[in-house]
Amino acid sequence: MTARPDRDRRHAAPAPAATPTATGPAPPRTVADPADTARPRPIGGRTADRPQRPHVLVARLDNDGDVLLAGPAIRAVAANAGRVTLLCGPRGQAAAELLPCVDELLLHRAEWIDPEPEPFDPAHSHRLVREVAARPVDEAVIFTSFHQSPLPLALLLRLAGVPRIAATSVDYPGSLLDVRHRISDDVHEVERALGLAAAAGHPLPPGDDGALRILRRSAGTALPPALPPQPYVVVHPGASVSARAWAPERHEQLVAALTERGRAVVVTGSPDERELTARVAAAAPVRAVDLGGATDLAGLAEVIAGAEAIVVGNTGPAHLAAAVGTPVVSLYAPTVPAVRWRPWMVPHVILHEPVPCAGCRARDCPVPGHPCIDRLPLATVLDAVDAMAAAERPHRPPLPAPEPPAPRPPSRPDRHGRPARTARRGNGSTRQRGATA
Repeated sequence: MTARPDRDRRHAAPAPAATPTATGPAPPRTVADPADTARPRPIGGRTADRPQRPHVLVARLDNDGDVLLAGPAIRAVAANAGRVTLLCGPRGQAAAELLPCVDELLLHRAEWIDPEPEPFDPAHSHRLVREVAARPVDEAVIFTSFHQSPLPLALLLRLAGVPRIAATSVDYPGSLLDVRHRISDDVHEVERALGLAAAAGHPLPPGDDGALRILRRSAGTALPPALPPQPYVVVHPGASVSARAWAPERHEQLVAALTERGRAVVVTGSPDERELTARVAAAAPVRAVDLGGATDLAGLAEVIAGAEAIVVGNTGPAHLAAAVGTPVVSLYAPTVPAVRWRPWMVPHVILHEPVPCAGCRARDCPVPGHPCIDRLPLATVLDAVDAMAAAERPHRPPLPAPEPPAPRPPSRPDRHGRPARTARRGNGSTRQRGATA
């Protein structure tokens, strides 16, 4: 893409081009050197750029589940954008590669977001500044959770020359933000992100219901051969944070009881959770299948999509289930309020015990016995599985088809010599890549 003359003054030498991935969702890739991030990830199969609309950088720098929850807001931005670049962290890359309406990924491990941050290295931040400056980005929208600050990233984007930046910020942003959005903390993460997108001039377009969506693999894609042919329930015992996970022995009891009731069970988990999934599946060796570490995130989505229901904690696969319309039994440790993080627009049951320490935001539970979820009666969970397996799955209408872009009026510099900010009117449409759910 050729840079416009009024932006050439801020462009650094572009970084070497990355090799495009194959069309369709790519398998998760890890960043070998945490310092060597800010790498471009072109995504195959996108529609052509619409140069009369702005190039927007959207950012969500935390985990897979958080990136999935930003998906509806990213679609809203894409409805008015000619090109969308998603800046994400390595912990959210696999989910980012499944989002529709994203043209390019940039990776950056943010020291102010990552739960296990690397020591601060100025060169690491300088690389991101150079990568962003090498692109004719017209504006940026920074999506964050209630406990995160957008201002460190806003500063880096200012250094890269991004002329318009929007974010939700409790802290005074000074001149780092052009749109400072304020919203109650007691709203769902999806609503929080959609509110920011609308405040930045990108409302959700007509025909988009605001549900979570992902790019789905083709119908002919082979699923793991171990999947049972009959209806099954997915049990996902792991979580990215230990305080949100039901005890392994409780999951063993659940799997044994489900199979005694005649249900087939599929136990899922990441490669790091193979020992856990093997232990849980062994509780019913005949009717429980262990798929720990056997799928990438896209494959896990297909396994969950084929299930009657999923039993899972407050972690990424709960939001993946919402994206494919599978009802959720949420063993929800209330470290953060469920109003912010419950499964979105999908049948679900939230299960936890009332405890005075709710809202603690602990990563490791400091209370002996983990009383908020480990004391849940097994019968309560089994009844919830029965209810969710019988629940009607949501209908997901197709996303709106692309429309021709409206001409953009020529901009005049503002009093500081910067390009004027053009108001965006009307509603665009969402660009699509591949089949979605």
